Amino acid sequence: MRRLGIALVAGLALGGCVQTRQYADVEFTPPQGDYKLLVMRPDVSVGSVTTGGMVEPRADWTETARAKLLTALKAQQAGRGGNVMVLEKRDGIAGVSAEQVAELERLHYAVGSSIALHRYSGAYLPTKRRKGLDWTLGGDAVALGQRTGYDYALFLHAEDSFASDGRVALQVLGIAGCLVGFCAPTMGGAGQFAYASLVDLRTGKVVWFNVLSAESQVAGIKMGDIRTDAGAAQMVERLLDRMKPGREVRRRQKAAQ
Repeated sequence: MRRLGIALVAGLALGGCVQTRQYADVEFTPPQGDYKLLVMRPDVSVGSVTTGGMVEPRADWTETARAKLLTALKAQQAGRGGNVMVLEKRDGIAGVSAEQVAELERLHYAVGSSIALHRYSGAYLPTKRRKGLDWTLGGDAVALGQRTGYDYALFLHAEDSFASDGRVALQVLGIAGCLVGFCAPTMGGAGQFAYASLVDLRTGKVVWFNVLSAESQVAGIKMGDIRTDAGAAQMVERLLDRMKPGREVRRRQKAAQ
């Protein structure tokens, strides 16, 4: 399933380009006032692209990136207001065991991957609306809200990869070949893919979703390294800076102007 990110980076992003695209439930209004938000532990995977184009996960890079993203999430949410709790570890919370939290995380990963695939890659499902969102985490999410008192849960999934020295050398070799008339460009360099989703814990529905995709330029030049403070903050800001209201909410706002 994690290879989904690689496919979507190729389908959504141009070389050296960063794109985000968000969808919302038609009646979604971004949380404001005295709302209670539970920020789930980020699901992160960072790896190295081998000479052959495969991504090898790196546990040390992954943990560094997760820590940086947690710091960035705390800073970003601190300026939003509301009552926010950020889960830093896979621990239980009041009324909910660690295993129940993990089950919800796994469920969200399956649902989030489905949204990313069927809303963003063009593989639309005939039973789903082409506008807005029509996905839910069901009773597990509602139970979390009832037991904790939180109104929303925010999930973040991030994948990042960096070209190894061998991969960079192969890319440079391909470019050099083009200069002498034998062009054999290599595909599958480093890339970045992430999505964030907001779940209404009163209904279990995914009410807002945003995808970020970035494909590095040639020769391993990387943008927004999430293993750094600046790169992690950049990803969080691009994903969560401006939540757009749903289509019907925007229509009513426009009519009232």
